[in-house]
Amino acid sequence: MLQKFQELIETSRLKYLVFGVLIFVFSVSTSSWYFSSTYELLITCSIRTLLQIIMAFVIVEFLIPHFLNKKKSTLFAISIIAILLTFYCICTLIYMHYFEITFHSTYTNYIKRFNDASFLGRLTNLSEFISKSLYLLYPTFLFLVLNLYAEKQHLLKLNEQKKTAELAALKHQLNPHFLFNTLNNLHALTLKKSDDTSKVIEKLSHILDYILYRCNDDYVTLNSEIKLINNYLSLEKIRYGDRVKINFTQRVSGEEKIAPLLLLTFIENAFKHGVAQEINQASIDIQISKENDELVFLIKNSVPQVIRGKENTSSIGLKNIKEQLELLYPKAHGLIINNNPRSFSAHLKLGLI
Repeated sequence: MLQKFQELIETSRLKYLVFGVLIFVFSVSTSSWYFSSTYELLITCSIRTLLQIIMAFVIVEFLIPHFLNKKKSTLFAISIIAILLTFYCICTLIYMHYFEITFHSTYTNYIKRFNDASFLGRLTNLSEFISKSLYLLYPTFLFLVLNLYAEKQHLLKLNEQKKTAELAALKHQLNPHFLFNTLNNLHALTLKKSDDTSKVIEKLSHILDYILYRCNDDYVTLNSEIKLINNYLSLEKIRYGDRVKINFTQRVSGEEKIAPLLLLTFIENAFKHGVAQEINQASIDIQISKENDELVFLIKNSVPQVIRGKENTSSIGLKNIKEQLELLYPKAHGLIINNNPRSFSAHLKLGLI
């Protein structure tokens, strides 16, 4: 127990020392008019500050953690009253046996406020008890406010770090998913010994460059995302040829900011579930527009006959994107997904930053 107490004192010493110096400087600067000499001012403020810091230390480091934080409210209230009474008794003794004797001229009028200036008479003076208690407590209140602010900033920092870590994890989950699909495309072309293989490698190199080096920020320009989408669509057109009809329209400036890879996930999903298993011609319609302060993304793809009527499970990409939306666009996005036997559509609205 003694060792724990010593460790607590060691960790808190600097914090309370700095706080004590600030309280002392404030007391000296605001109380100089009341005292007859600089010596009296410094001695009085030193003793008062010492009592204030000791009280703050006892309340903040012991009473709050051991009673209030453990929901022992009654014990906490009793302890606070006991501490206030104890410190009021100490203050009264210091006033009677030091201040009023050493600096008699300063405290002449102060003594007159008591009908009974004895120790017992002063202890039963409720107004004096309240006045002294508030004076002793105000640094404790300040310290608690500063602690709450520091804890809030710490929590905000932790939440930001958590958000960053979660986004990094989601991107790591998304990128291999995308690369796996694209490499499958390349594999299919090499098996056919297609002349388009070199084009695919070129497009893929641009895509890899973007994913690995150019989309590490939380938000990127829409132009860069559109360029990525066009590269991806070029790859898929080479792979599927006339089996898929793609319509991609844009009504945006391109300077808008957006979280990277969000839109591409929907497009990947459309090819995976709307084109790959289609034996006839599939269709994909993609629209990107700006309406007031919102970015509107709409994608609609046909559903192959072979999977109509079957239960459609959400892909990894769509689950991923919903999590990213919650992290990057909390209360600033709307996503409507319609899944019916003939088509699948996703309607996304994002608040622009």
